[in-house]
Amino acid sequence: MFDINGGEWLVLLLVAILVIGPERLPQYAEQLGVWARRARRFAKDARTRVDEELGEDVKDVDWSALDPRKYDPRRIVREALLDDEPPARPVTRPATARPTYRTGAGRPADAGAAGAAGPLVSPEPVAAPFDDEAT
Repeated sequence: MFDINGGEWLVLLLVAILVIGPERLPQYAEQLGVWARRARRFAKDARTRVDEELGEDVKDVDWSALDPRKYDPRRIVREALLDDEPPARPVTRPATARPTYRTGAGRPADAGAAGAAGPLVSPEPVAAPFDDEAT
C-alpha cells in the first residue's frame, strides 16, 4: 500500500516516540486503538448492509471469477459475438502450381534452369498462418 518495509516502520516508530514523547505516547496509542476499532466496525457494518441489500441471490456468486486481473477482452468478445469457434483457414496451394526458380546474377553461366537452385517464386501469394491469440 505505502511500500514501507519493516526497517522503515521501525524508523518511523522510533521517530514518533521521540517526537511525541513518553508522557503523551499512551494517549496517542489509545486514540489509535479507538480509530482502528471504529474502522473495523465500519467495514463490518458496510459488508453486512451490502449483503442485506443485495439479498440471497448474491451469496452464491463466485467473486473470484469476476476478478479484473483475469479479464481477457478477446475471449469475452469471441464468446459474445460468435456461436462457435471460427473454422481455421488452411493455407493451400493450387495443385497445378509448381515453384519456379529465378535466374539471375551470381549463378554460374553453365547451370541449367532445371537443376539450378535459387529462390522460390510462388505463382500467387500464399497467406501466412493467422494466430488470433497472439498479441
